[in-house]
Amino acid sequence: MKGVNNITVLLLLLVHFGTMSNIIDARVHVYVKNSLGDGQCMRLHCQSKDDDLGTVVLEDDQEARWSFSVNFFGTTLFYCHVNWNTSASWYSFDAYSAERDHRRCNSECHWLISNGGSLLGYDQECSKWEMFPLRTL
Repeated sequence: MKGVNNITVLLLLLVHFGTMSNIIDARVHVYVKNSLGDGQCMRLHCQSKDDDLGTVVLEDDQEARWSFSVNFFGTTLFYCHVNWNTSASWYSFDAYSAERDHRRCNSECHWLISNGGSLLGYDQECSKWEMFPLRTL
């Protein structure tokens, strides 16, 4: 009977990790666009636990982009700090959180920082733009 339990556990693990392979193997492409308007520049600094992408200055209507593979455990997190000409404050947001985004932006995460500091993210699964909070640092 113990042999049957071991086989059952092994089969369950294979099924679980088989469904996880789509998450683990796929590359995710992230795009963050300056849509502030009025010629405003935006400073953007993004990183994960393992990768610091540095600070870039985006002119109005420019975007930053990068790609990565989600880690084996499905815990990949890229977060960003952002600031622009008319704001003395820095803000933060999660550009990719495997827990939140593995379906919402399975292969591409599109972000817009728009007029007034609104953060919009595109949901690939539902084909619509959603509002997200910018956290003050």
